[in-house]
Amino acid sequence: MKKYLLSFFTLLLPLLNFAQEAQEVGIDQKIDQAFGDATGWFVRAIFYQIDFGGGVRVFWVLFPLIIGAIYFTVYFKFINFRGFFTSVNIVRGKYDELDHSESLVGAGDSTPGGDAIETIKVEGHEGEVSHFQALTAALSATVGLGNIAGVAIAVSIGGAGATFWMIIAGFLGMASKFVECTLGVKYRDIEADGTVYGGPMYYLTKGLKSKGLTGLGKVLAVLFAIFVIGGSFGGGNMFQVNQAFQLVEHITGGSESFLHNRGWLFGLVMAVFVGIVIIGGIKKIAKVTDKIVPFMVVIYVAASLFVIFANYDLIGAAFAQIWNGAFSPEGIAGGAVGVLVQGFRRAAFSNEAGIGSASIAHSAVKTKYAASEGMVALLEPFIDTVVVCTMTALVLIITGFVDPLNPPANDAQAILLTSSAFASSISWFPYVLTIAVVLFAFSSMISWSYYGFQGWSYLFGRTQKAEYTYKVIFCIFVIIGAAASLNSVIGFSDAMIFAMMVPNMIGLAILAPKVKEELKRYMDAIKARKA
Repeated sequence: MKKYLLSFFTLLLPLLNFAQEAQEVGIDQKIDQAFGDATGWFVRAIFYQIDFGGGVRVFWVLFPLIIGAIYFTVYFKFINFRGFFTSVNIVRGKYDELDHSESLVGAGDSTPGGDAIETIKVEGHEGEVSHFQALTAALSATVGLGNIAGVAIAVSIGGAGATFWMIIAGFLGMASKFVECTLGVKYRDIEADGTVYGGPMYYLTKGLKSKGLTGLGKVLAVLFAIFVIGGSFGGGNMFQVNQAFQLVEHITGGSESFLHNRGWLFGLVMAVFVGIVIIGGIKKIAKVTDKIVPFMVVIYVAASLFVIFANYDLIGAAFAQIWNGAFSPEGIAGGAVGVLVQGFRRAAFSNEAGIGSASIAHSAVKTKYAASEGMVALLEPFIDTVVVCTMTALVLIITGFVDPLNPPANDAQAILLTSSAFASSISWFPYVLTIAVVLFAFSSMISWSYYGFQGWSYLFGRTQKAEYTYKVIFCIFVIIGAAASLNSVIGFSDAMIFAMMVPNMIGLAILAPKVKEELKRYMDAIKARKA
C-alpha cells in the first residue's frame, strides 16, 4: 500500500509544480482551454442536433434511449410497474434463500462446460456483495450531483415542465436498467478467488457470440470499454469534483475564499481520499457506499420535504406549473419538444438507464439468478429520478428559483441556484448541502472508478500493474476536474456518458429474449417457493 501511495505522489509532483507556476495566469483557465481544444470534436459529434424546423433541434442520442426504453417497457409487459414490489422484497432479503442454494441448475446450466456455469458461478463463488450493497454502489454513481445541479440546469432552461418529462424518463428507464443489469449478472466472469468482472463488455462479447455475432460483439465491447473509461474520467470524476468545488468555494467566501483559483488544491485532497478507498476494490467501495448513500439521500429528501411542506400552499400551483409547462410552455426555445429534450437529457445523465454503467456494479452481486439483480436494479431510476430529482425540482419551483427567460449565466451556477433555493427556507442548509455534495461527489467518484477500471481491465488485462496504472490516472483526473471550468467538463462528461449508450443499446435489443428467459426462470423459482 505504501509503495503505491508513494508512486501516486511522485507522479503528482510535476502536476503540482505546473499548477503553482501557472497560478498567476490562472491554472483553471489554462486547463479548461487545453481540455476544450482536445475534446471539442467528440462532444460535437455525440451532441449533433437534428433540425426539425420551427426552432426545434433534438440531440440524436436521445432517440435510441427513449425508443429503447419504451420498447423494453412493452416487451417485458411493464416490468417497471408490475415488478416494483417484488424488487423491494428482494432488497429486503425475502428471497435470499433462493440465491444461496449450491445447485448448479440454479446457476443456469446443469451440464459442465457451457458458458452459463463459468459466468454465473465458479467453485462456490457467487459474487462479492449483497443485493443492497450492489444497489447502493450503483446508486452512489447516480444519486448525487446530477440530481442537484442537473435538475437545476433542466428546469432553468426547460422550465417547470421539464420535471414532468424527467419523471416519465425515470419510469421508462426502469425497464432499460432491468435489462442491462440482468445481462450483467448472466454473462459475468468470476475469477477463482471470487473477483467479479462484469458489465456490457462481457455481455456484448459472450451474449452476441451466442447469437452468432462474434465480430460485432467484440467491436461493440471494445467501444464500450473505451467510452466507460472516458466516462469514468469525465462524468464520473471531473464533473463530480468540479461541482463540489464550485459549492465549497462559494460557501467559503467566493472570490474572497482561500480556495479561489485553487481548484487543484481541493482536487488534491479529494484525490487522496478517493485513492485510499479505490485501492480496496468493490468490497471496500460497497462498504463505504452502503453507509454514505442511504444517509445522504435521507438527509437531502428530508430537507426537500421540509421546504415543500413549509410552503404547502404553493404545492398545487407547483404541480400545475409542471403539468402545463410540459405541454404548453411559454417563452421557451423549442416549445414543448425543447422542454421534453431537457427533461430526458438530464434524466438520462442522472440515472444512466440504457447507458450500461450500472450493470458493472450489479454484476458483483451474490446471486445465481441473474433476473433477481435486474429486478433490484429497476429501483434505481425510481429512487434517483422519480423521487430525488422530483424533490429538487419542486424545491426550485416552489421557492421561485425557476426563470426560463433568465437562466443562470453558465452551467456552473446551477448548483448554486439549488443551494439558494434551500437557503430561502432553511438558512443554514447550504452548509449541510455542501457536505452532502462533497460526499455525493466522493461516492460517485469511487463507484465510477470501479466502472472505469472494469473497462480498463477488459482492454489491458487483469494484472496488478494495469489496475494501479488506471487508479493513479483516475486520481490525477480528480485534480484536473477540480481545476477546469465547467464549460468543457460538462460537455465532455455528457458526451462520454451518452457515447456508452450506442454499443450498449444495440446489445440490449439483440439480447432481450435472453433476459425474458432469465426472468421466467426466476419468477418460476419464486412461485415454487410460495407453493
